[in-house]
Amino acid sequence: MPGGEHAGRGYELHEQLPALDAPVLVAMLTGWIDASGAAAAALAAIEQQCHARPLATFDGDAFIDYRARRPTMELREGVNERLVWPDIELKVGRTPSGSDVLLLSGPEPDAAWRRFADLATDLAIELGVRIAVVLGAYPFAAPHTRPSRLSSSSPSAELIATVPFLKNSVDVPAGMGAVLEHAFVAKGVPALGIWAQVPHYLGAMSHPAASVALLDGLEQVTGLVIDRATLAGEAEIQRLRVDQLVEGNAEHRAMVEQLETVYDASEPATASAAFDAALSGELPSGDDIAAEVERFLRDQGD
Repeated sequence: MPGGEHAGRGYELHEQLPALDAPVLVAMLTGWIDASGAAAAALAAIEQQCHARPLATFDGDAFIDYRARRPTMELREGVNERLVWPDIELKVGRTPSGSDVLLLSGPEPDAAWRRFADLATDLAIELGVRIAVVLGAYPFAAPHTRPSRLSSSSPSAELIATVPFLKNSVDVPAGMGAVLEHAFVAKGVPALGIWAQVPHYLGAMSHPAASVALLDGLEQVTGLVIDRATLAGEAEIQRLRVDQLVEGNAEHRAMVEQLETVYDASEPATASAAFDAALSGELPSGDDIAAEVERFLRDQGD
């Protein structure tokens, strides 16, 4: 039986634990902040290019509230063919250049966070993980005409000092990723979160430029090389389309120009100061411009 000695530990193994060469673990659990789905898109690119396969599925009855995250019933001509359950999975794959990777994906647990973090970190350590990286994205008063800046977080001050990303000081609700950071570091494994800024007026639609930034940051920190050409092409198309919309509206143009001024003048030190500066003055809200962007993009598809 694939589960073997791990049966009853809170997850089911789909195969015997493979011998891996110091894999990097990348985690992205849905349910917490992921503006534009940028982190999910970055993880999907990794999964596709690494031909990742499920290695372990965590016990949904222990960690998932099925009234909050109901399974999908596939009904065909009245026949209830099957139920598709939401799963938290650990997948294993290899980059085209030969680096082993572990991918932790699915919904955030609805309960027993510390137990889940303990299980996930122990399993990753058993597989020889060398570093864990949590991906995320958040809405920010930044222009779509500039590269997405990255923020970082880690319980390890030594590790944070080595990465060239924003280092903010703020009290915010924590996601499962923050719990995993602490669990890994407590067990001697370097761990950090990498977060991309997404223009606040684009947060309701995809923003591939932020996904590209996350993959850039992942390579800087871990050395994992994931091809970004497709995402970069999508990012350029989106920028040109949003440029077209902004050019046709004086208020929107003024907003983007002010965001550009703040972005260009500010050192990447703290997000809050730039955010406050960017939102000062009589400018259209992010919701206003977002609604018009969405209308514009829908019109382009007609």
